[in-house]
Amino acid sequence: MFFFLSVSVFVACSKNTITGRQQLKLVPESELQSMAVQQYQQFLSENKVVAPSADRDAEMVRRIGQRVASAVQQYYQGQGLGDQLQGYQWEYNLVNSKEANAWCMPGGKIVVYTGLLPITQNEAALAVVIGHEVTHAILQHGNERMSQGLVQQLGGAALSVAVSSQPAATQNLFLQAYGIGSQVGVLLPFSRKQELEADRYGLRWAAAAGYNPREAIPLWERMEKMAAGNKPPEFLSTHPSEQNRIQQLQKYMPEAMKYYRPMGR
Repeated sequence: MFFFLSVSVFVACSKNTITGRQQLKLVPESELQSMAVQQYQQFLSENKVVAPSADRDAEMVRRIGQRVASAVQQYYQGQGLGDQLQGYQWEYNLVNSKEANAWCMPGGKIVVYTGLLPITQNEAALAVVIGHEVTHAILQHGNERMSQGLVQQLGGAALSVAVSSQPAATQNLFLQAYGIGSQVGVLLPFSRKQELEADRYGLRWAAAAGYNPREAIPLWERMEKMAAGNKPPEFLSTHPSEQNRIQQLQKYMPEAMKYYRPMGR
């Protein structure tokens, strides 16, 4: 059994065409997208969605989301990788919540919480956040986390088998994999490596969408100030500390600026 599982995991590892990194992906993207549609609609039905037609912030979220998604699609098509976004039906919603959070499910299902807006403060900073979350989805970081969870918690079962045999556990794995709801459990949403990948490429998408990626630095300085010592040391967390993150963002900035085309020019 161990040998079979090891072989299955080896076969399920593939090289990401954008990052060049090997990833464990046991779950077909189409299955995750199907699951995302269901979970996204359930989430929206259980939370207070702010209507774009009646709220400037909600319209801003939709506007930024559309521009970032367009930048991603243009890049992938230009690289001959358009098929990797097959099945994406982008949606962008602002949800009324004090939580400072945002996420993107497979297939481009985006949510921003109102509690994040006092920290982002401007469109460019919010574009950086949305670009970051979109990167998690398109680089299939959630698939990695979901696959690790299937191996660790459900013995490497196929998603369809896991859903039918242990639906609650599978749903929790999905929500944890994409950082939705409680993050307490065996798996945290994203590893440091995944977070830094999302930072790097998120800057690129924001810049290509016409937003100044330099806004990422003051954004994370505000994040650091907000944390104010309430987070554990970096070695106890899968996420990079704000200070380390800022240093990495500064390294990524010259690359991102190559894609920056200010709107109206």
